Amino acid sequence: MADIRANTVLPALRRDVTLHTADGLKLVGELALPVDAAPAATLVTLHPLPTQGGMMDSHLFRKAANRLPALARLAVLRFNTRGTESPQGRSEGEFGNGDSEKYDVAAALDLVEYENLPSPWLVGWSFGTDLALRYGCDPSVVGAVLISPPLRFSSEHELDGWAQSGKPLVAIVPELDDYLRPAEAEKRFGVVPQAKVIAVPKAKHLFVGFTETVLDAVVDAVVPGSAPLPRTWETGSEE
Repeated sequence: MADIRANTVLPALRRDVTLHTADGLKLVGELALPVDAAPAATLVTLHPLPTQGGMMDSHLFRKAANRLPALARLAVLRFNTRGTESPQGRSEGEFGNGDSEKYDVAAALDLVEYENLPSPWLVGWSFGTDLALRYGCDPSVVGAVLISPPLRFSSEHELDGWAQSGKPLVAIVPELDDYLRPAEAEKRFGVVPQAKVIAVPKAKHLFVGFTETVLDAVVDAVVPGSAPLPRTWETGSEE
C-alpha cells in the first residue's frame, strides 16, 4: 500500500477534448473517466480567475482529475475558459470578465451531453463559483459545489434562481478566506433553503494543505456516503 501524495496520479482513462462554444471558439480540455466501470456522476470543473493564475491545472482540480475516477468512480471534465492557458494549451478568445464565459459553461455541458456522461455536477472554485451560479442552473445539471465562493460577480437574482430550482448547492468556505468567510456565507446563502455551507477551520482561499478535506466534501455532496476517500492505493499509481 502506498500513501496518496500530492503528485500521485491514479489510473483513469484520460484524453484531451475540445469544447466548441456557440460564439465560435475552441477551448482546451481533458476528460478523465474510471478505467473499469461506468462513472457514477460527472464533475464539470470551473477554475479560478485566469487573470490571477487560475486554470484547469489549478491544484484542487488537477488532483481531482488525478484521483477521483479511481477513488470515487467519477468522471472529471477540466477545461480552460476563453483566453486561459495551462500546460495543456491555450483556449481561444480573451477573458470576458465572467460575461462571455456563459458560452464556455454551455459548451462544457454540451460536451457532457455529447459524451453521454451521467449526472453532471458543476464544481466551481473562486471565480468558477460565480460562473456556476450565473450560468449553471440548467435542466441537465444535478447540483453545484462551490469552493471558496467570493460572490463577487453573482447577484441575488442568481441565488433566487437556484432557490427556486431546488437543486442541491454546497458551499465549501475557508475560515480565513480573503473574500467570504463562513458566517457571512451562511447569511448570503440563507436565501437558498437547500444550500449547505461547510466551514473549513484554518483554511485560506486557495485551500493549500486541505486537498483531502475539500475532495471529501465534493464527493460526499455528489455521492452521499462516499467520504472519506481512501488515503492509500495498492498498485497501479503513476507518480
